[in-house]
Amino acid sequence: MSPERHWRLLTSVRRAISTDPSKVALTEMHPVLGETIVVKILDLALRIGESMFAVGASAHDVTFAITRVARVYGLTGVQVEVTFNAISVSYHRGEEDWPTTLMRVVRAASPDHAKLQRLQALLVDIADGLDLDAARMAFRIIRRTPFLYRPLVVIIARALLTVGVAILFSASPIIILLTFIAALCAAFTQAGLARLQVPSFFSQIAGAFVITVIATATSALGAAGIAPFDHVQPSIIVASGIVLMLSGLTVVGAAQDAIDGFALTAGGRILDLTMQTVGVVLGILIGLELARLAGFSMALPDDILPFGSLLHQIAGSVIIAVAVALFNGAGLRIILVSAGLSVIAIVGYNVAILLDIHEAAASGVGALMASFIGILIARNFHVPSVAVTTAAIVPLVPGSAVFRGLLGLADSDGTAEGMLVSISPLVLAGSIGIGLAAGASLGLYLGTPLRETLASVAKSRARVRR
Repeated sequence: MSPERHWRLLTSVRRAISTDPSKVALTEMHPVLGETIVVKILDLALRIGESMFAVGASAHDVTFAITRVARVYGLTGVQVEVTFNAISVSYHRGEEDWPTTLMRVVRAASPDHAKLQRLQALLVDIADGLDLDAARMAFRIIRRTPFLYRPLVVIIARALLTVGVAILFSASPIIILLTFIAALCAAFTQAGLARLQVPSFFSQIAGAFVITVIATATSALGAAGIAPFDHVQPSIIVASGIVLMLSGLTVVGAAQDAIDGFALTAGGRILDLTMQTVGVVLGILIGLELARLAGFSMALPDDILPFGSLLHQIAGSVIIAVAVALFNGAGLRIILVSAGLSVIAIVGYNVAILLDIHEAAASGVGALMASFIGILIARNFHVPSVAVTTAAIVPLVPGSAVFRGLLGLADSDGTAEGMLVSISPLVLAGSIGIGLAAGASLGLYLGTPLRETLASVAKSRARVRR
């Protein structure tokens, strides 16, 4: 071997093992943007991230969006910090300059999936070379776009969700009607409290209380033998109301933030989720206790309400997914995709049950299938994956198990055995909730690299054709 080839081989081996500091470009050698331009870029990136976070995006998606916008316009090494209610970005231009740091406080999150879809489309336009001033103008238009539907449509859509839950259990027409009326009263109550700026914790209590009172009154009329309430199952009314109260909670987002390593954000979301759930529990318990003091009672079901036939489950799941998409401000495309994924989720759940898999694990399988397919088709259909995934897994929320456990606690004799029997449905409900969050998050993580691979293959084929 000649000395030259020997030297080249040695150099290649050294490069494979270590880096050469002399070959690394100094920071000062990169073009430095003016302070005014830096502030404009950071402000645009931060406001886009803030808007995405406020309408339901995860902390990881927000961080990626901010760094992506900054990188497109020439800012590399931007530091992003996302907490539960604030986002900060910082960029240091050089050793002799002060870092430029901006912060935005995120107000109470309110899902708006149509706006999230527009924001993601804006990110694609920016990556394709949209001018900075044009991007700022486009963002202002998106930010000022009002919610897609009127408040009355949102209220009716929320009540429609409980109709889907009742159909899941193969309920009779009279139960479906009573469920819709109870949910409509609860939705109007919560909308009124929202106008008065009452905290959502008390709004959850009020909504659950209204539904429990109507269910208890229905039970009392049935016990008195008054037609057509004599054969009504009031537990379906409350179970549907629980799904309604819990449908807007960010279970998937909290789990995704925890897995992504955003512990502070995940902790805030989990605490918020816990408080909202406690509000529902308190509302139901207060309603049951007041009914007991008034001399009325509701019979404890012998077992957790089973789902109806597969046809009823599919029909109920589609109605629930459409209702969730509507009151989350989704457009027609998101509604259709959500409906299709809800069918996949309920079919996956039933297949797992047929294979004698535990109910909690079966719920996770259904959520996994829906989220995995959702992340694959979300890019082609230009819809946010979090929007369609959330709507698809709501039919599997364990409203019946939660109600049976709470009713058992209210009627328990106070002994240790009685408390354990009452708590077991709540443990099952908690395990189902964990299964849904884990399955949905796992589907997103499994589908993301596959989606990127398919996208790169499609781009390669397009270049070959050109």
